[in-house]
Amino acid sequence: MRAWALRTSTAQFDSQAQAIKRKVVYPVVMHALMILGVLLVIFPLAYAIILSTQAPSEYYQIGNLLPGSHVINNYTTAWTRANLGQLMINTFIVALIVPIGKIALSISAAFALVYFRVRGAPIILAILFLTHLLPLPVRIVPTYELLTQIQWVNTFQGLTVPFLASATGVLLFRQFFRTLSLDLVDAARVDGAGPFQFLFRILIPVSRTNIGALFLIEFIYMWNQYLWPLLVANSIETRQVQIGIKQLVATDSVIEWGVLMAGTGMIIIPPLLLLLLLQGTLMNGLTSKEDI
Repeated sequence: MRAWALRTSTAQFDSQAQAIKRKVVYPVVMHALMILGVLLVIFPLAYAIILSTQAPSEYYQIGNLLPGSHVINNYTTAWTRANLGQLMINTFIVALIVPIGKIALSISAAFALVYFRVRGAPIILAILFLTHLLPLPVRIVPTYELLTQIQWVNTFQGLTVPFLASATGVLLFRQFFRTLSLDLVDAARVDGAGPFQFLFRILIPVSRTNIGALFLIEFIYMWNQYLWPLLVANSIETRQVQIGIKQLVATDSVIEWGVLMAGTGMIIIPPLLLLLLLQGTLMNGLTSKEDI
């Protein structure tokens, strides 16, 4: 009896220990790891923001993580020296035109490939996929020569048109359209809707999640472009913001890290705001289930 009672108490103790591990230890460890990961990701950004407030005598002190007293001076200097206001407007125009044009072309191409009988559709798709083997940096010389011939250098057309075609966007919307029920087409025909009415009233509204995701990705991608604007945009009227940040790095003197980080902090605000704005829409679209 005593041995049986001892085994019973031992089993109860083991069960309680497992319950404590499952309900207390494991969640604490997982949350600690997640917090550590978040801190590792946020620290460079936080350090850059702190650096943007410091004077040279402050940020050259090893281990100085306290905000400095040159906030207004650093941000004002960065804004005026690189003319960031004009550059951010130029970049916003380019980063807005490319996603809108790319989404319009991608939806149109996917709509034609899915809902119309197109001869040689597999060949067309194969050619579209082959374009991934020739991104813009690979064909940058012939593209620049073509823009020179048609006098599109130093224009917004030259900054945007080479990025409008997108095999990724066509594939994204094509695969999504193929998941939709064909009863939608029959219902649209019964209601007397034509192809364009079906596209604008049904397909585009149900594709808002994919549209938002592609728009966000392309906006951030174009906002961070450096190589192509460096070649094409040669005047203040078309110069992009990443080129302006490069101008804050003085090659013939000591780099003013406070001014540089202030400029960098200002140019990340638009894509960050867009990310925060579209985050709710994207998450709702991914988690909600719609009857289509």
